[in-house]
Amino acid sequence: MSTEKKVPQRQCIGCGEMKNKRDLIRVLKTTDGQITIDATGRKNGRGAYLCPSMDCLKKAVKGKGLERSFKMAIPKEVYESLEKEMEQLDQ
Repeated sequence: MSTEKKVPQRQCIGCGEMKNKRDLIRVLKTTDGQITIDATGRKNGRGAYLCPSMDCLKKAVKGKGLERSFKMAIPKEVYESLEKEMEQLDQ
């Protein structure tokens, strides 16, 4: 019997593909309603996952993936700040 460790899978809210949790970026909605990128993947709050590409972020914006995940309207400023943070991660 092999005891192979299960790798957690999450679905990207942009492209809809199932990928390894560690390959994705976690977008976090904290208890006070603030939306940020969770680099550690361990902070408290509701999480949604995105591929680390601008294409997936644009698809998530267009398809309102974050709004569905967090069950709330997402202000335009939040998307702009997420775009800036994603650009920093690419470098």
